[in-house]
Amino acid sequence: MEFTARAIADFLKGDIQGDPDAVVYNVSKIEEGIPGTLAFLANPKYAKYLYTTEASIVLVNKDFTLEKEVNTTLIRVENAYESFASLLHLYEQSKPKKSGVSAKAHISESVAVGDNAYIGEFTVLEDNVTVGNNVRIFPNVYLGTNVTVGDNTLIYPGVKIYEECKIGSNCIIHAGVVIGSDGFGFAPQEGSDYKKIPQIGNVVIEDGVEIGSNCSVDRATMGSTIIRKGAKIDNLVQIAHNVEIGENTVVVAQVGIAGSTKIGRDCMLAGQVGIVGHINIGNGVKVAAQSGISSNVPDNKILLGSPATDIAHARKSIAVYRNLPQLRNKVIDLEKEIASLKEKINGQ
Repeated sequence: MEFTARAIADFLKGDIQGDPDAVVYNVSKIEEGIPGTLAFLANPKYAKYLYTTEASIVLVNKDFTLEKEVNTTLIRVENAYESFASLLHLYEQSKPKKSGVSAKAHISESVAVGDNAYIGEFTVLEDNVTVGNNVRIFPNVYLGTNVTVGDNTLIYPGVKIYEECKIGSNCIIHAGVVIGSDGFGFAPQEGSDYKKIPQIGNVVIEDGVEIGSNCSVDRATMGSTIIRKGAKIDNLVQIAHNVEIGENTVVVAQVGIAGSTKIGRDCMLAGQVGIVGHINIGNGVKVAAQSGISSNVPDNKILLGSPATDIAHARKSIAVYRNLPQLRNKVIDLEKEIASLKEKINGQ
């Protein structure tokens, strides 16, 4: 599609600095910009590329100060990153969308499918599945008995949603996700054997949730594993049985959350964080990458380390750890000096 600087500025309520008739057909990174593309500048460390980029139009913040002339057309907006995201969303919405039900899909007679839905090839919808309006289900998806999917939800290829699970509206579930598989429940028996504990609960995913590729969300032993509205889950995340994740919480790749842990709203868990089971994490908590959480966390804490501690304390500990070789050498030198003093004292 083709857009002029004038049209983009009107949509974003921005100010043009340069040619209002500059045209773009695609987007690019500012450091890799070519003619006919739109780029943006949000991070100051990339500011140097503004003066060399060949992108035809660049979005910048209104308060950005030029150090010299540029060859591109600028559109000044309140927040360049958010504005760029808005344009990408507009572009995504303008793309043609598939609709209709493939003759190669297997759909039970008791399934209810809403208006304007798309169901791709080799998808299986079991008894009493309910699919809302404008839902798009790509090929090779499985929805078990009594699954419900809300309006405008997008389910990519290869997703498996087991029986009784509930998916809200405006969700995005990426390829390879498994929702509702058994929680890890086994009772030790005499000897070395284990007895499987039936997992009879379900998973409830509220509105506006996005789940990245190849995640596992286990069904509850009893009750529900719950992901509250607006939560964003990155790729390769493990969410165990009876976990609850609060509204608008962000969980980054390779995080593992053990069973029955409750996480509050507006939290951020960075990559490879590990959380033990049966604890409560408050609202607004931020946990740095590769940290391990082993106990309850109050609201608005920022944690680092394994076991995780307050970030200020953890940074001091890391600084000491880095200096251990020098400290060791100082201790050895002090021991030698003490030994030498003892010899002198004993000699007297």
